[in-house]
Parts: sequence; structure tokens; C-alpha cells
Amino acid sequence: MIYLDCAATTFQKPPAVAAAMERAMATMSSPGRGGYQAAMEAADTAFTCRSELAEMFHVENPERVVFTMNATHALNIAIKSLVPPGGRAVISGYEHNAVTRPLAALRAKTAVAAAPLFQPEAVLAAFEQTVTPDTDAVICNHVSNVFGFIQPVEEIAALCRSRGVPLVVDASQSAGVLPLDMEALGASFVAMPGHKGLYGPQGTGVLLCGEGVLVRPMMEGGTGSLSIQQEMPDFLPDRLESGTHNMPGIAGLLEGVRFVQSRGLREISDRERRMALVMAEGLREIRKMRVFAAPGLRNQTGVLSIVPEGQDVESVGQMLSEREVAVRTGIHCAPLAHRSAGTLDTGTIRLSFSDFNTPEEVFQVLEIFRGLQR
Repeated sequence: MIYLDCAATTFQKPPAVAAAMERAMATMSSPGRGGYQAAMEAADTAFTCRSELAEMFHVENPERVVFTMNATHALNIAIKSLVPPGGRAVISGYEHNAVTRPLAALRAKTAVAAAPLFQPEAVLAAFEQTVTPDTDAVICNHVSNVFGFIQPVEEIAALCRSRGVPLVVDASQSAGVLPLDMEALGASFVAMPGHKGLYGPQGTGVLLCGEGVLVRPMMEGGTGSLSIQQEMPDFLPDRLESGTHNMPGIAGLLEGVRFVQSRGLREISDRERRMALVMAEGLREIRKMRVFAAPGLRNQTGVLSIVPEGQDVESVGQMLSEREVAVRTGIHCAPLAHRSAGTLDTGTIRLSFSDFNTPEEVFQVLEIFRGLQR
């Protein structure tokens, strides 16, 4: 199988990830639940994973690195910590349902900083016009999950700091691919999955919490600390980590993070973008194929969306699946992004790359597309 759905999850993982998960199942119980060897092994692994994530994303205190089930879980905590029911939020025009649905559930007054695709200057200008003093939070993804569009989060963060508005960054498509400095951003929260660019297993996520930010737990329960009191602890990470930890997931995530660190962000990003660029240029040569790619993939990661003219994207996706090519088709849980780009009626076929894809696979897929057009 040629796997090109890495924006959903990186299916191919470093071998060390599975090995670490298997070892965790055999040697680890729950961190903070005892002083015996299996509990201490779990505690050490969890702390090491927090520490290496903190180093990677420039978080001064590893205790402000919180483990979650996924990025959606992390975003819900962040949004519901900052935006009260009926509050005001400003978001980009490329947000995922993991942002828009929590805001809808809060009945928030949500303003969209709308801007054309692949135009970061226009995005920043839209935020400058839309962020007002009564804004409870700005939420913006670093990279669009549909189009790979890199949004100007550093400039948006500076704008938020200047206006005293909290910022939540959705790093679902950028963590492990692009540099991300929590300290420099001054963001209140940065949310990310463990199973995409960090090459960890599904069921893992991370929430980076800014200093002095009030966090509201989504769940209450056991933490292994302050067990006699009936309120959740007021310190991190315990305040947000109730219940038993996913130790096989955390152990696997640690190895995924180490893989990214050893390969290097620049090397991974450049490799993915080179393959995506060859794919984009090859697809543009095929008749009746609309390719959403910036010139030279400027302001874009290794994520492409395409729309074959006169053909249903689901049907083409099924034909690719029958030829052992895995892609994502449809709306990709991001109707707002499609509305912004004008593809809400059709959806798109998304091709997204990881460090485990090869140039040979790109040429094979291009040949398959050519065959579908004959």
C-alpha cells in the first residue's frame, strides 16, 4: 500500500515506537500510584516524555506539558478554559471541527478572520481587523489540515500579545514538521496530537499550557495526589490528568519524539515538501485536475488537495483505494476551510506525506492518476 493520508495519522512509525509500547505493557503500571518498580518505571517514562516535549517546544517547566487523548481533547480543554458560554472568539478561516464545534457548543460569538488561501499577509490583516478588546480568545491552526497552508502564527501571536488577548494554537499539522516555540509565542495553549508529525501511537495528544493561565479540567477523578480532597489539584499536570495514564501510548510517543529530534525538523519538512511539489507539478500536467498548491509550495507543507473536474472525489478515492493508494476524500472535518477555499460543494482528495514516503511512490501514484484519466 502507498499511504498518503499522513495528515490524518502517520501510519508508518519508527520501529522503536512499537517496541517501546510492547515494553511498557510488560514493565509499567500507573505513574504516581506507588513506589514499586512498575509504578516508578511508568513515572520515569512519563516525566522523560514531558521533559523532551518541553525541550522540543521551548516550555520552561515540563509540568506544563499535559498528556491528552488527542488534539481534539487538548483543544476542548484550552477553548473551554478561556471562552465562557456566550463569549467571543476569533478564529481563522481554516479551522477544524475540533475548534468550531466546541465554540458552537458554548454558543460563542465566533468571528472568522477570513482570507484567501496561501496569503499569510491577508490572514494577518484579517486578524488585525477582527480581534477586539472584548475578545476572550483567538484560536488559529498553524497549518491547515486540508490545504497545508502555513498560517502566520508568530505574527498573530504578536498581535494577541499587543492587545492582551489569549491565543490558542492548533499545532495538529505542524508539530514535528515546523519549528514551534511556546515561549516566544507567548500563547496560552498549544494543542497537538501525538500520532501525526510526532510519529507516536493513536490515542495520544499533548497540551502545552502557558504560565499563569487558568486551566479548567474537563474531567474530575483520581490523580494519585491530594487524594483526600474532593476538588481537583490546582497544579499541573495533575489538574488536567485524571484517571489512569496511557503508558504504552506515552512510551511510544517518547520514541516518536526522539525520532523527530534525531532526523531534524528541517530535514523532515524539506523531504515532505519536495515529494509534494513533484506530485503537484505532475498532477497539474493531467487534464481536468485542479491542484491547490502555492507556487513552489511557498507557505505550504507536504499536504495537497486536488479536485478532478467532472468526477466525484469519493469515486476517485475509491478507485485509488482499489489500486492500493490510501488518500482522504471529502470535507476532512473542516467545512470552514472548504468554505474559505470554495470547495465546500465538492470536497477534495487530500494527499499528505510523511518521512516514510518515497519519491518512487510519488511517480507510481502519478502514473495511476494518468491511467484513471485514459
